[in-house]
Amino acid sequence: MVLLLHLIYFFCMHTWYSLLLFVITCLGGSIPLWIKGLDDRRMHYLLAFSGSFLLSITFLHLLPETFEDLNASAGFYLLIGFFFQLVIQRFTHGVEHGHTHIHPHEHGHVIALAPILTGLSLHAFMEGLPLGFNYRMHGTEPSLYMAVAIHKIPEAMLVTSLVAAVKGKSRGLLTLILFSAVTPVAGLLAQLLGEHYNFMSKTIMILIPVVAGAFIHIATTIFFESGTKQHLLTRQKIMAMLFGVGLAMLTLYFD
Repeated sequence: MVLLLHLIYFFCMHTWYSLLLFVITCLGGSIPLWIKGLDDRRMHYLLAFSGSFLLSITFLHLLPETFEDLNASAGFYLLIGFFFQLVIQRFTHGVEHGHTHIHPHEHGHVIALAPILTGLSLHAFMEGLPLGFNYRMHGTEPSLYMAVAIHKIPEAMLVTSLVAAVKGKSRGLLTLILFSAVTPVAGLLAQLLGEHYNFMSKTIMILIPVVAGAFIHIATTIFFESGTKQHLLTRQKIMAMLFGVGLAMLTLYFD
């Protein structure tokens, strides 16, 4: 009976966190549909904040958990995740870390959205898998959901902007809704399968450092690319990064 109540509690919490993640991604990603001419500087500060927060959560929560579970082999999977994200970036053109190195219309030709959206969907599904794992530290799960939600806001904004520029606002909104559902669904799916199938639980345990490696790649890329053309650390950018680190440090009190 106690075990059943424990499982119901975790399922309800996962469902609530997943729903909240979906809503935050949709709301944040819809901003380009009703605000024109977004300030690039503010976007850079948001990216610096989200990157530092995501990196800090990875180091403070994900890595201690995964090294405790997998010991030294976790480093191998971290390396795989780092370079796998580099491969995904070949198709997404950097949208997953808040940048795009293409424009909706390049050299008079409409860009091919299919490879970009496929790569982003794969990335979104991967980052949802660790959300369905039951961690030892109580603060890891809410902190990870918070980090992913903040990270997905600029990502979803770019997805919406690209699709809306090529296919129109209605198609952009539909794509945003579908894209916003990928990560929460992946988390719920991982949670359900992990509870019923032991091999899935072990697989997710291995995938956590892979995703952590991807997070490290994304966050460090944001640091180098957000801000000035010379990639200088301006005072505003440093403040945004420190705010992200400070907020991540506060999540340690959840434990």
